[in-house]
Amino acid sequence: MIKSLLLSLSLPSTNQTDLIEEIEEMHRLANTLGFSIEDTIIQNKQKIDSSTFFGKGKLNTAISQCKELKYDTIFINNEIEPGHYKRIQKIAGKKIYIIDRTKLILDIFTKHAKTIESKKQIELASVQYMMPRLIGQWTHLERQMGGIGTRGGPGEKQIEIDRRLLRSDITKLKKDLLQIEKQRKTQRKSRKDIFKVALVGYTNAGKSSIFKNLSGYKKTYIKDELFATLDTTTKNIYLDDNTKVLLSDTVGFLRNLPTDLIASFRSTLGEIRDANLLLKVIDITSTDIEGHMKTIDDTLEILNCHKKKSLIIFNKIDKVNDENIYANIKAKYSNCIFVSSLKKLNINILINSILKFTNENLELFSLKIDYKNAAIIDFIYNLTTVLSRTDQYDKIELEFKCSKETFNKIKKKIN
Repeated sequence: MIKSLLLSLSLPSTNQTDLIEEIEEMHRLANTLGFSIEDTIIQNKQKIDSSTFFGKGKLNTAISQCKELKYDTIFINNEIEPGHYKRIQKIAGKKIYIIDRTKLILDIFTKHAKTIESKKQIELASVQYMMPRLIGQWTHLERQMGGIGTRGGPGEKQIEIDRRLLRSDITKLKKDLLQIEKQRKTQRKSRKDIFKVALVGYTNAGKSSIFKNLSGYKKTYIKDELFATLDTTTKNIYLDDNTKVLLSDTVGFLRNLPTDLIASFRSTLGEIRDANLLLKVIDITSTDIEGHMKTIDDTLEILNCHKKKSLIIFNKIDKVNDENIYANIKAKYSNCIFVSSLKKLNINILINSILKFTNENLELFSLKIDYKNAAIIDFIYNLTTVLSRTDQYDKIELEFKCSKETFNKIKKKIN
Protein backbone atom coordinates (compact mmCIF):
# COMPACT_ATOMS: atom_id res chain seq x y z
CA MET A 1 0.00 0.00 0.00
CA ILE A 2 1.21 3.52 -0.88
CA LYS A 3 1.10 5.77 2.18
CA SER A 4 -0.84 9.03 1.89
CA LEU A 5 -2.60 11.76 3.87
CA LEU A 6 -6.22 12.95 3.89
CA LEU A 7 -7.27 16.59 4.22
CA SER A 8 -10.89 17.54 4.93
CA LEU A 9 -12.78 20.78 5.54
CA SER A 10 -15.48 21.17 8.20
CA LEU A 11 -17.80 24.19 7.93
CA PRO A 12 -20.53 25.30 10.37
CA SER A 13 -23.08 23.67 8.03
CA THR A 14 -21.19 20.33 7.94
CA ASN A 15 -23.03 17.40 9.50
CA GLN A 16 -20.37 15.74 11.67
CA THR A 17 -21.90 12.26 11.33
CA ASP A 18 -21.84 12.62 7.54
CA LEU A 19 -18.26 13.88 7.73
CA ILE A 20 -17.12 10.79 9.64
CA GLU A 21 -18.86 8.55 7.07
CA GLU A 22 -17.27 10.45 4.17
CA ILE A 23 -13.81 10.12 5.71
CA GLU A 24 -14.30 6.36 6.20
CA GLU A 25 -15.40 6.14 2.56
CA MET A 26 -12.31 8.05 1.44
CA HIS A 27 -10.16 5.47 3.25
CA ARG A 28 -11.93 2.63 1.39
CA LEU A 29 -11.82 4.48 -1.94
CA ALA A 30 -8.09 5.08 -1.51
CA ASN A 31 -7.55 1.40 -0.55
CA THR A 32 -9.27 0.35 -3.78
CA LEU A 33 -6.52 2.18 -5.68
CA GLY A 34 -3.75 0.73 -3.53
CA PHE A 35 -3.29 3.69 -1.15
CA SER A 36 -3.28 3.63 2.64
CA ILE A 37 -4.38 6.88 4.30
CA GLU A 38 -2.11 7.08 7.34
CA ASP A 39 -3.42 10.31 8.85
CA THR A 40 -6.43 12.61 8.50
CA ILE A 41 -6.32 16.38 9.04
CA ILE A 42 -9.66 18.15 9.50
CA GLN A 43 -9.73 21.94 9.33
CA ASN A 44 -12.63 23.72 11.01
CA LYS A 45 -13.37 26.98 9.17
CA GLN A 46 -16.23 29.45 9.06
CA LYS A 47 -16.10 29.55 5.25
CA ILE A 48 -14.15 28.20 2.29
CA ASP A 49 -10.96 30.11 1.54
CA SER A 50 -11.59 31.89 -1.78
CA SER A 51 -8.02 31.26 -2.94
CA THR A 52 -6.95 27.84 -1.66
CA PHE A 53 -10.14 26.26 -0.23
CA PHE A 54 -8.27 25.43 3.01
CA GLY A 55 -6.33 27.96 5.04
CA LYS A 56 -2.75 28.35 3.81
CA GLY A 57 -1.40 27.50 7.28
CA LYS A 58 -3.25 24.16 7.36
CA LEU A 59 -2.18 23.41 3.79
CA ASN A 60 1.48 24.07 4.62
CA THR A 61 1.19 21.84 7.72
CA ALA A 62 -0.18 18.96 5.61
CA ILE A 63 2.45 19.43 2.89
CA SER A 64 5.30 19.59 5.45
CA GLN A 65 4.01 16.38 7.08
CA CYS A 66 3.99 14.65 3.69
CA LYS A 67 7.53 15.75 2.91
CA GLU A 68 8.78 14.64 6.32
CA LEU A 69 7.12 11.22 6.10
CA LYS A 70 7.85 10.84 2.36
CA TYR A 71 4.18 10.67 1.31
CA ASP A 72 3.66 11.80 -2.29
CA THR A 73 -0.16 12.05 -2.27
CA ILE A 74 -2.70 14.24 -0.45
CA PHE A 75 -6.33 13.20 -0.84
CA ILE A 76 -8.97 15.89 -0.35
CA ASN A 77 -12.36 14.84 1.00
CA ASN A 78 -14.16 17.43 -1.12
CA GLU A 79 -14.73 18.25 -4.76
CA ILE A 80 -12.64 21.40 -5.24
CA GLU A 81 -12.94 23.99 -7.98
CA PRO A 82 -10.32 24.09 -10.76
CA GLY A 83 -8.90 27.37 -9.42
CA HIS A 84 -8.51 25.92 -5.91
CA TYR A 85 -6.95 22.78 -7.36
CA LYS A 86 -4.34 24.68 -9.37
CA ARG A 87 -3.31 26.91 -6.44
CA ILE A 88 -3.11 23.97 -3.98
CA GLN A 89 -1.04 21.96 -6.47
CA LYS A 90 1.28 24.96 -6.96
CA ILE A 91 1.85 25.22 -3.19
CA ALA A 92 2.38 21.43 -2.92
CA GLY A 93 4.95 21.46 -5.71
CA LYS A 94 5.81 18.75 -8.22
CA LYS A 95 6.61 15.99 -5.72
CA ILE A 96 3.20 15.87 -4.01
CA TYR A 97 0.14 15.00 -6.06
CA ILE A 98 -3.27 16.42 -5.06
CA ILE A 99 -6.31 14.19 -5.62
CA ASP A 100 -9.79 15.42 -4.69
CA ARG A 101 -12.78 13.14 -4.08
CA THR A 102 -14.03 13.39 -7.67
CA LYS A 103 -10.65 12.56 -9.21
CA LEU A 104 -10.26 9.59 -6.87
CA ILE A 105 -13.64 8.16 -7.94
CA LEU A 106 -12.81 8.75 -11.61
CA ASP A 107 -9.48 6.92 -11.19
CA ILE A 108 -11.25 3.93 -9.62
CA PHE A 109 -13.77 3.83 -12.47
CA THR A 110 -10.90 3.99 -14.97
CA LYS A 111 -9.21 1.03 -13.24
CA HIS A 112 -12.38 -1.11 -13.21
CA ALA A 113 -13.76 -0.33 -16.69
CA LYS A 114 -13.90 -3.48 -18.80
CA THR A 115 -16.21 -2.94 -21.77
CA ILE A 116 -15.83 -0.43 -24.60
CA GLU A 117 -18.94 1.40 -23.38
CA SER A 118 -17.81 1.85 -19.78
CA LYS A 119 -14.32 2.88 -20.91
CA LYS A 120 -15.77 5.58 -23.17
CA GLN A 121 -18.18 6.74 -20.44
CA ILE A 122 -15.36 7.16 -17.93
CA GLU A 123 -13.03 8.73 -20.49
CA LEU A 124 -15.69 11.35 -21.24
CA ALA A 125 -16.19 12.18 -17.56
CA SER A 126 -12.41 12.29 -16.99
CA VAL A 127 -11.76 14.58 -19.95
CA GLN A 128 -14.54 16.94 -18.81
CA TYR A 129 -13.03 16.97 -15.33
CA MET A 130 -9.48 17.45 -16.58
CA MET A 131 -9.96 20.27 -19.10
CA PRO A 132 -10.38 23.20 -16.67
CA ARG A 133 -7.54 21.79 -14.53
CA LEU A 134 -4.94 21.43 -17.28
CA ILE A 135 -2.24 23.51 -15.59
CA GLY A 136 -2.42 21.36 -12.48
CA GLN A 137 -2.43 18.18 -14.57
CA TRP A 138 0.90 19.05 -16.19
CA THR A 139 2.74 18.78 -12.88
CA HIS A 140 1.41 15.19 -12.59
CA LEU A 141 2.44 14.41 -16.17
CA GLU A 142 5.94 15.75 -15.52
CA ARG A 143 6.23 13.39 -12.51
CA GLN A 144 5.10 10.46 -14.63
CA MET A 145 7.69 11.31 -17.31
CA GLY A 146 10.43 11.76 -14.73
CA GLY A 147 10.99 15.36 -15.72
CA ILE A 148 12.63 14.47 -19.04
CA GLY A 149 12.25 17.37 -21.45
CA THR A 150 9.86 19.21 -19.16
CA ARG A 151 12.21 21.69 -17.50
CA GLY A 152 10.53 25.05 -17.11
CA GLY A 153 7.08 23.53 -17.52
CA PRO A 154 4.76 23.63 -20.55
CA GLY A 155 3.78 27.00 -21.94
CA GLU A 156 0.31 28.44 -22.29
CA LYS A 157 0.42 27.68 -26.02
CA GLN A 158 0.77 23.96 -25.33
CA ILE A 159 -2.11 24.07 -22.84
CA GLU A 160 -4.36 25.76 -25.41
CA ILE A 161 -3.45 23.06 -27.95
CA ASP A 162 -4.35 20.41 -25.38
CA ARG A 163 -7.67 22.10 -24.60
CA ARG A 164 -8.52 22.04 -28.29
CA LEU A 165 -7.62 18.35 -28.49
CA LEU A 166 -9.73 17.59 -25.41
CA ARG A 167 -12.73 19.40 -26.91
CA SER A 168 -12.32 17.25 -30.00
CA ASP A 169 -12.15 14.12 -27.77
CA ILE A 170 -15.34 15.17 -25.95
CA THR A 171 -17.22 15.61 -29.25
CA LYS A 172 -16.08 12.19 -30.52
CA LEU A 173 -16.82 10.39 -27.23
CA LYS A 174 -20.32 11.88 -27.05
CA LYS A 175 -20.95 10.78 -30.64
CA ASP A 176 -19.72 7.23 -29.91
CA LEU A 177 -21.83 6.98 -26.75
CA LEU A 178 -24.89 8.25 -28.62
CA GLN A 179 -24.45 5.40 -31.10
CA ILE A 180 -24.16 2.87 -28.25
CA GLU A 181 -27.28 4.36 -26.64
CA LYS A 182 -29.21 3.86 -29.91
CA GLN A 183 -28.18 0.21 -29.93
CA ARG A 184 -29.29 -0.17 -26.31
CA LYS A 185 -32.65 1.41 -27.11
CA THR A 186 -33.15 -1.11 -29.92
CA GLN A 187 -32.37 -3.96 -27.48
CA ARG A 188 -34.78 -2.56 -24.89
CA LYS A 189 -37.52 -2.16 -27.50
CA SER A 190 -37.32 -5.89 -28.28
CA ARG A 191 -37.76 -6.63 -24.55
CA LYS A 192 -40.60 -4.18 -24.04
CA ASP A 193 -43.22 -6.73 -22.99
CA ILE A 194 -41.07 -8.58 -20.42
CA PHE A 195 -41.31 -7.53 -16.76
CA LYS A 196 -38.01 -5.84 -15.86
CA VAL A 197 -36.35 -5.75 -12.44
CA ALA A 198 -33.23 -3.67 -11.70
CA LEU A 199 -30.93 -3.95 -8.69
CA VAL A 200 -29.83 -0.54 -7.44
CA GLY A 201 -27.97 0.44 -4.31
CA TYR A 202 -24.94 1.78 -2.57
CA THR A 203 -21.63 0.43 -3.85
CA ASN A 204 -20.49 -2.79 -2.14
CA ALA A 205 -23.94 -3.47 -0.64
CA GLY A 206 -24.04 -6.90 -2.31
CA LYS A 207 -26.08 -6.25 -5.46
CA SER A 208 -23.92 -8.53 -7.61
CA SER A 209 -24.16 -11.37 -5.05
CA ILE A 210 -27.97 -11.10 -5.03
CA PHE A 211 -27.93 -11.00 -8.84
CA LYS A 212 -25.88 -14.22 -8.87
CA ASN A 213 -28.30 -15.91 -6.43
CA LEU A 214 -31.35 -14.96 -8.49
CA SER A 215 -29.91 -15.53 -11.96
CA GLY A 216 -27.46 -18.37 -11.35
CA TYR A 217 -25.02 -16.49 -13.60
CA LYS A 218 -21.67 -17.96 -12.59
CA LYS A 219 -19.53 -15.30 -14.30
CA THR A 220 -20.89 -12.52 -12.08
CA TYR A 221 -17.87 -10.56 -10.81
CA ILE A 222 -17.95 -10.23 -7.01
CA LYS A 223 -15.25 -8.58 -4.93
CA ASP A 224 -15.24 -6.81 -1.56
CA GLU A 225 -14.27 -3.37 -2.84
CA LEU A 226 -16.01 -0.19 -3.97
CA PHE A 227 -17.25 -0.12 -7.59
CA ALA A 228 -16.06 -3.67 -8.32
CA THR A 229 -18.43 -3.79 -11.31
CA LEU A 230 -19.31 -0.91 -13.62
CA ASP A 231 -21.13 -2.56 -16.50
CA THR A 232 -24.81 -3.38 -16.32
CA THR A 233 -25.43 -7.13 -16.62
CA THR A 234 -28.89 -8.27 -17.74
CA LYS A 235 -30.22 -11.83 -17.73
CA ASN A 236 -33.53 -13.62 -18.23
CA ILE A 237 -34.49 -15.40 -15.03
CA TYR A 238 -37.38 -17.70 -14.16
CA LEU A 239 -39.11 -17.38 -10.81
CA ASP A 240 -40.74 -20.24 -8.89
CA ASP A 241 -43.85 -20.57 -11.07
CA ASN A 242 -41.83 -20.19 -14.30
CA THR A 243 -42.65 -16.52 -14.55
CA LYS A 244 -39.94 -14.93 -16.69
CA VAL A 245 -38.47 -11.56 -15.75
CA LEU A 246 -35.49 -9.59 -16.98
CA LEU A 247 -33.04 -8.90 -14.13
CA SER A 248 -30.34 -6.19 -14.32
CA ASP A 249 -27.40 -5.54 -12.02
CA THR A 250 -26.33 -1.89 -12.26
CA VAL A 251 -23.35 0.24 -11.18
CA GLY A 252 -23.31 1.12 -7.47
CA PHE A 253 -24.07 4.58 -6.11
CA LEU A 254 -21.99 6.70 -3.73
CA ARG A 255 -22.64 9.98 -1.94
CA ASN A 256 -21.40 12.99 -3.92
CA LEU A 257 -20.95 10.91 -7.05
CA PRO A 258 -19.58 13.28 -9.74
CA THR A 259 -22.38 14.71 -11.86
CA ASP A 260 -20.30 14.30 -15.04
CA LEU A 261 -19.97 10.60 -14.21
CA ILE A 262 -23.73 10.17 -13.73
CA ALA A 263 -24.31 11.99 -17.04
CA SER A 264 -21.75 9.81 -18.85
CA PHE A 265 -23.36 6.63 -17.47
CA ARG A 266 -26.87 7.56 -18.56
CA SER A 267 -26.98 4.91 -21.27
CA THR A 268 -25.83 2.18 -18.85
CA LEU A 269 -28.25 3.40 -16.21
CA GLY A 270 -31.02 3.31 -18.81
CA GLU A 271 -31.80 -0.18 -17.51
CA ILE A 272 -33.00 1.55 -14.32
CA ARG A 273 -35.21 3.96 -16.26
CA ASP A 274 -36.68 1.04 -18.18
CA ALA A 275 -37.39 -1.14 -15.12
CA ASN A 276 -40.85 -2.00 -13.81
CA LEU A 277 -39.49 -2.72 -10.33
CA LEU A 278 -36.39 -1.48 -8.48
CA LEU A 279 -34.72 -3.55 -5.78
CA LYS A 280 -32.92 -1.09 -3.49
CA VAL A 281 -30.08 -3.00 -1.83
CA ILE A 282 -28.72 -1.75 1.52
CA ASP A 283 -25.90 -3.19 3.63
CA ILE A 284 -27.55 -3.80 7.02
CA THR A 285 -24.16 -3.58 8.76
CA SER A 286 -23.69 0.03 7.59
CA THR A 287 -23.49 2.67 10.31
CA ASP A 288 -25.28 5.13 7.99
CA ILE A 289 -28.29 3.30 6.54
CA GLU A 290 -30.29 6.52 6.33
CA GLY A 291 -27.47 8.26 4.44
CA HIS A 292 -27.15 5.37 2.00
CA MET A 293 -30.90 5.37 1.41
CA LYS A 294 -30.83 9.11 0.74
CA THR A 295 -27.98 8.69 -1.76
CA ILE A 296 -29.94 6.01 -3.62
CA ASP A 297 -33.10 8.12 -3.71
CA ASP A 298 -31.22 11.29 -4.73
CA THR A 299 -29.48 9.48 -7.60
CA LEU A 300 -32.77 7.94 -8.75
CA GLU A 301 -34.29 11.44 -8.73
CA ILE A 302 -31.46 12.72 -10.96
CA LEU A 303 -32.33 9.86 -13.34
CA ASN A 304 -36.05 10.70 -12.98
CA CYS A 305 -36.73 7.19 -11.64
CA HIS A 306 -37.68 8.08 -8.06
CA LYS A 307 -41.40 7.33 -8.56
CA LYS A 308 -40.92 3.75 -9.72
CA LYS A 309 -42.21 0.81 -7.69
CA SER A 310 -39.53 -0.51 -5.38
CA LEU A 311 -38.59 -3.05 -2.71
CA ILE A 312 -35.95 -2.39 -0.07
CA ILE A 313 -33.56 -5.30 0.53
CA PHE A 314 -31.33 -5.32 3.59
CA ASN A 315 -28.42 -7.61 2.78
CA LYS A 316 -25.70 -9.27 4.94
CA ILE A 317 -28.03 -10.34 7.79
CA ASP A 318 -25.60 -13.19 8.54
CA LYS A 319 -23.44 -10.52 10.21
CA VAL A 320 -26.19 -9.11 12.49
CA ASN A 321 -27.66 -10.80 15.60
CA ASP A 322 -29.14 -7.76 17.38
CA GLU A 323 -32.96 -7.98 17.23
CA ASN A 324 -33.23 -4.26 18.02
CA ILE A 325 -31.60 -3.43 14.69
CA TYR A 326 -34.29 -5.42 12.85
CA ALA A 327 -37.08 -3.83 14.90
CA ASN A 328 -35.82 -0.30 14.23
CA ILE A 329 -35.48 -0.96 10.50
CA LYS A 330 -38.97 -2.52 10.25
CA ALA A 331 -40.45 0.49 12.04
CA LYS A 332 -38.86 2.86 9.53
CA TYR A 333 -39.06 0.85 6.28
CA SER A 334 -42.26 -1.13 6.00
CA ASN A 335 -41.66 -2.65 2.53
CA CYS A 336 -38.32 -4.26 3.33
CA ILE A 337 -36.88 -7.77 3.12
CA PHE A 338 -33.91 -9.14 5.08
CA VAL A 339 -31.55 -11.44 3.17
CA SER A 340 -28.04 -12.80 3.16
CA SER A 341 -26.69 -13.27 -0.36
CA LEU A 342 -23.60 -14.98 1.06
CA LYS A 343 -25.55 -17.60 3.06
CA LYS A 344 -28.53 -17.58 0.65
CA LEU A 345 -30.93 -16.73 3.47
CA ASN A 346 -34.49 -15.60 2.63
CA ILE A 347 -33.83 -15.58 -1.13
CA ASN A 348 -37.13 -17.46 -1.54
CA ILE A 349 -38.94 -14.62 0.28
CA LEU A 350 -37.35 -12.15 -2.15
CA ILE A 351 -38.45 -14.25 -5.14
CA ASN A 352 -42.05 -14.41 -3.84
CA SER A 353 -42.06 -10.64 -3.30
CA ILE A 354 -40.92 -10.04 -6.87
CA LEU A 355 -43.63 -12.44 -8.06
CA LYS A 356 -46.33 -10.36 -6.36
CA PHE A 357 -45.26 -7.29 -8.32
CA THR A 358 -44.87 -9.29 -11.52
CA ASN A 359 -48.39 -10.70 -11.31
CA GLU A 360 -50.11 -7.43 -10.42
CA ASN A 361 -51.03 -6.51 -14.01
CA LEU A 362 -51.19 -10.01 -15.50
CA GLU A 363 -54.31 -11.88 -16.57
CA LEU A 364 -54.95 -15.51 -17.48
CA PHE A 365 -55.55 -16.19 -21.20
CA SER A 366 -55.89 -19.26 -23.41
CA LEU A 367 -55.60 -19.65 -27.16
CA LYS A 368 -56.19 -22.46 -29.64
CA ILE A 369 -53.68 -22.13 -32.45
CA ASP A 370 -53.92 -23.84 -35.82
CA TYR A 371 -50.84 -25.78 -36.85
CA LYS A 372 -50.44 -23.41 -39.81
CA ASN A 373 -49.85 -20.63 -37.25
CA ALA A 374 -47.42 -22.70 -35.14
CA ALA A 375 -44.65 -20.16 -35.78
CA ILE A 376 -46.42 -17.83 -33.32
CA ILE A 377 -45.77 -20.22 -30.41
CA ASP A 378 -42.15 -19.10 -29.87
CA PHE A 379 -43.41 -15.51 -29.86
CA ILE A 380 -45.91 -16.37 -27.10
CA TYR A 381 -43.29 -18.21 -25.04
CA ASN A 382 -40.97 -15.21 -25.25
CA LEU A 383 -43.57 -12.65 -24.18
CA THR A 384 -45.69 -14.55 -21.66
CA THR A 385 -45.60 -17.06 -18.84
CA VAL A 386 -46.93 -20.26 -20.40
CA LEU A 387 -48.72 -22.39 -17.79
CA SER A 388 -49.82 -25.33 -19.95
CA ARG A 389 -49.69 -26.65 -23.50
CA THR A 390 -51.96 -29.29 -25.04
CA ASP A 391 -51.21 -30.63 -28.52
CA GLN A 392 -54.57 -31.67 -30.00
CA TYR A 393 -55.35 -33.32 -33.34
CA ASP A 394 -55.83 -30.09 -35.30
CA LYS A 395 -54.76 -27.36 -32.83
CA ILE A 396 -52.33 -26.46 -30.08
CA GLU A 397 -53.94 -25.06 -26.94
CA LEU A 398 -51.87 -22.73 -24.74
CA GLU A 399 -52.75 -21.29 -21.36
CA PHE A 400 -50.59 -18.35 -20.30
CA LYS A 401 -50.31 -15.19 -18.21
CA CYS A 402 -49.58 -11.77 -19.65
CA SER A 403 -50.85 -8.20 -19.73
CA LYS A 404 -53.89 -7.25 -21.78
CA GLU A 405 -51.63 -5.19 -24.04
CA THR A 406 -49.38 -8.20 -24.76
CA PHE A 407 -52.40 -10.44 -25.44
CA ASN A 408 -53.74 -7.95 -28.01
CA LYS A 409 -50.33 -7.91 -29.67
CA ILE A 410 -50.38 -11.74 -29.93
CA LYS A 411 -53.89 -11.75 -31.41
CA LYS A 412 -52.89 -9.09 -33.91
CA LYS A 413 -49.89 -11.17 -35.01
CA ILE A 414 -52.08 -14.26 -35.45
CA ASN A 415 -54.61 -12.33 -37.51
